[in-house]
Amino acid sequence: MSRSAGPHTADPCPLCCVEAVRTGVRTTAEERDVVGYLCEQCANASTRPVEDDLEVYDIVRVDLPGTTLYGTVWQVEGDRVQVRGTGGAWLRRAERRQVILY
Repeated sequence: MSRSAGPHTADPCPLCCVEAVRTGVRTTAEERDVVGYLCEQCANASTRPVEDDLEVYDIVRVDLPGTTLYGTVWQVEGDRVQVRGTGGAWLRRAERRQVILY
């Protein structure tokens, strides 16, 4: 289960379960775009697929370099997604690799 760690959301490592904020790197595995993560504790490498089925009004988490945001998909354009905060508090564009469908 993810938990809040300051302005970020910390996720557990699938191997050692240590929770940490990890910056993902876009890569390719088995001819599919994925986001790769590396655990600093146990050096386990894990991946998740880049969300390719996002639709308007989906609830998502956006992992930005300075913060983690939660909002609603407002627009999908190729490799970019526009996400709106609750009540229209903010509107941000992000790369698909930074977006996790909830």
